Amino acid sequence: MFAALFLFAQLATVAFAAPAPVLEVRQSVTPLTASQVSAYKPYTYYAAAAYCAPANTLAWNCGSKCTANSGFTTIASGGDGASTQYWYVGYDATLKTIIVGFQGTDASKILPVITDVNFDLKSLRTDLFPGVSSSVKTHDGFGDAQANSAAAVLAAVKAGISKYSATKVTLTGHSLGGAIAIISTAHLSVNLPSTISLRTITYGSPRVGNQEFVDFVNARSVMNRIDNQDDIVPILPGRFLGFAHTEGELHILNSNAWENCPGQDNTDSQCTIGYVPNVFSGDTGDHDGPYDGVTMGC
Repeated sequence: MFAALFLFAQLATVAFAAPAPVLEVRQSVTPLTASQVSAYKPYTYYAAAAYCAPANTLAWNCGSKCTANSGFTTIASGGDGASTQYWYVGYDATLKTIIVGFQGTDASKILPVITDVNFDLKSLRTDLFPGVSSSVKTHDGFGDAQANSAAAVLAAVKAGISKYSATKVTLTGHSLGGAIAIISTAHLSVNLPSTISLRTITYGSPRVGNQEFVDFVNARSVMNRIDNQDDIVPILPGRFLGFAHTEGELHILNSNAWENCPGQDNTDSQCTIGYVPNVFSGDTGDHDGPYDGVTMGC
């Protein structure tokens, strides 16, 4: 009970500690067709598979989360699920892309991280992000989580590009895994040849960095972030704290219809900010899905 009250107090602090930011101009929201929704299904399974232990993703033996993408070949897997989130890298012969997946976490574990009043917006590490301005900053906890596997992931991606003559890399993850995937997008963009195209598809990701970070990533990858119903994680950390979202939100309504929400933090009533105006109107039970029938987890 004490833990629940403490978390409630943290969320209340985030919700009311400062005035609301100036809202962005709304951009036109449009529904996705059934075929457009189904096109995301392979990536949804890839995000869910990242919850499976490295031994399983290395053998690509993780039940339905793996068999759904039977044309996938793993290149490397790692992480311990504690200090370093699980991750895997492989090649999808059908989609003709390198896939990079990062393990997420459930709402009860990520909320204390993103509502911690002691966090900092920290510049990217110069050894991992050479040449990137110090004005480009991320939540220090998310940045540290990405750094733990950065070198191994980059090595595996380079090996896959060489082996399969790949020209595309797709990054995915849910929750904390989505945050890591977004930061890894920035990392790969400055460490791979410019001929490699990047795509990033996340699920239930929180805001990760400041506006300079968002502008940097948006310019280097095709971005999509899929948010489910009344999930509160995507509305945190607050924009009044200096955070912004990457572009390309797809919001799943309570009716299970998918809406395309252009821009970064679209305030339309059918997009997450309008749908979940504050943490008290949200539902942590929506964080794990289902996303078009797929629930996150191994």
